Amino acid sequence: MLTIFLQAQPQGGSSSMMLIMMGVMFVGFYFLMIRPQMRKQKQEKNFQENLKVGTRVVLTSGLHGRIAQVQDDGFVIETLSGKLKFEKAAVSREFTEARFGDKAKAADKKETETESK
Repeated sequence: MLTIFLQAQPQGGSSSMMLIMMGVMFVGFYFLMIRPQMRKQKQEKNFQENLKVGTRVVLTSGLHGRIAQVQDDGFVIETLSGKLKFEKAAVSREFTEARFGDKAKAADKKETETESK
């Protein structure tokens, strides 16, 4: 790699052009790959932090259930076969929204209305 830079130096401005191109490539990678991934991770974390008891969720393993308890280190998920404890990271925003979409949000609103009455 060093020999490529040494060979390019006698031509004058090509080394500065090479640095500019590498900088442009880095900025491109940042905006096309790194920034969207960081945004997705932030959305996932916010989704997991804002889940409440009674919310229907889908886990990354494909398990469907309803949140029975919210704990500091995870959730207790109620399924047809019983209650199971999972880490918060196991709940998938993408799978939950794809499966339940607005139904999960509507169910949350109904349950909070009945609890307030």
